[in-house]
Amino acid sequence: MITGVDHIVILAPEIETGAAVYGSLLGRAPDWRAVSDGGAATALFRLGNTSLELVAPSGHGESAEHLRARIKEEGPGLKSLAFASSDIAGDHRTLSRLALAPTAIEERLSEDISRETRRTWRSFRTPRENSAGIRWFFVEPGEGALEPAEVPLGHVHALDHLVINTPNPDRAMALYGAKLGLRPAMDRTAPEWGVRLIFLRTGGLTVEIAHRLVQAEDASGPDAFWGLTWRVGDIEAAHDRLAGQGFSVSEVRTGRRAGTRVFTVRDGTLNVPTLFISGGAD
Repeated sequence: MITGVDHIVILAPEIETGAAVYGSLLGRAPDWRAVSDGGAATALFRLGNTSLELVAPSGHGESAEHLRARIKEEGPGLKSLAFASSDIAGDHRTLSRLALAPTAIEERLSEDISRETRRTWRSFRTPRENSAGIRWFFVEPGEGALEPAEVPLGHVHALDHLVINTPNPDRAMALYGAKLGLRPAMDRTAPEWGVRLIFLRTGGLTVEIAHRLVQAEDASGPDAFWGLTWRVGDIEAAHDRLAGQGFSVSEVRTGRRAGTRVFTVRDGTLNVPTLFISGGAD
């Protein structure tokens, strides 16, 4: 059973710079650092309802060269969505019956580079052509699962929502709602904004599906990641913190959701459109 979003993956050109940027953005240090034998360096930030994983090439192994080729072709940015599973074998059988062609379940292990501790998990993925172009992974945590640390109110404690653009909202609803079982929370067409917005909930965060009404699109085209909205307890403190660290940020404004206030981070996010939000319901 899918219980939430285990983590999202951002591809960075270089891990130290990427970890420093997102450490400043989120207001917290990475909870896990590792380098695989193939040369994939990772920095993991454990939040209250998901994790952010930065991945970058390191050295000249097979994984490092693959990551460099992807960065050259696609650029850095938001690349993968990994769902948390409480029954990886059961989810594998279900997705097989739904013709999503999951890969074999693999046993995975990571050792932290500084604390000599390890984590284990089981995972599989589905081909991108079966998930409308978005990279999906499915993860069942094992030993050494990380717990989120408390942070000050002006620092990020959770992911409020992630946004996926789609040329085919009915297809997206079938994938994320009917096949994955995410709970529909809202389906609103807003001509004044030029979009149809579909909100699906899982594990304390929202997957927002956005469809542009005024743009002629091929309905068979792929979906694409858009951006992330991070949740903080004190929006003014978060705004002042980021501005003081040199981020270009908009003014704090009233959000579209009742009771919320937001601001935009204009740059320094590795090509990920980024919003901060406070207020309203988590």
